[in-house]
Amino acid sequence: MQVKINIDGGSRGNPGPGAAAYVICNLQGKILAQEGYFMEHCTNNQAEYTALKLALIKAKELKATELFIESDSLLLVKQFLGEYKIKNPDLAHRMEIIRQLATPFTIHIKHVLREFNKAPDALANKAMDAKQSLGFNPIVHLPEDMDIIAPTQDNSCVNGVEVKPVKRKTTAKKTLPQQPDLFNDF
Repeated sequence: MQVKINIDGGSRGNPGPGAAAYVICNLQGKILAQEGYFMEHCTNNQAEYTALKLALIKAKELKATELFIESDSLLLVKQFLGEYKIKNPDLAHRMEIIRQLATPFTIHIKHVLREFNKAPDALANKAMDAKQSLGFNPIVHLPEDMDIIAPTQDNSCVNGVEVKPVKRKTTAKKTLPQQPDLFNDF
């Protein structure tokens, strides 16, 4: 079965509360499934990757074989196609899982402008507003793994590397000669 999938993800605060969304239709435009998955804390990119992962899980449930995927995230599309490197370790790990999930499908993925991706964007925003997942025919058995939930943010880590406050030696301030007061005699 061939299906068209539109995906989107967003985060308010980047990182902050966010949502991943997908809309799956048959080629005649009938909606087969749609879901806005609420994420308590994520980046925009983590939400975009999660949207693709969730869409692949649902496509398998629907017994789809050929997927026509559209995303307004140029980064996600180029990284999926291998045209851009994935430097972020968390995103690289997520992409490994996405590629494993993608193996049984024939996939056509392309970048579209936001104006052509309004349905999943609206669904992601509704999930963020409601602070909970929403959908029609959502995923029945969502794998309970840490790859859907964004890793907790540790304030002592930046780009996956622990950072500590920098202690610098303070140098004594040079004292300037006392400026004569020009108004003492008045």
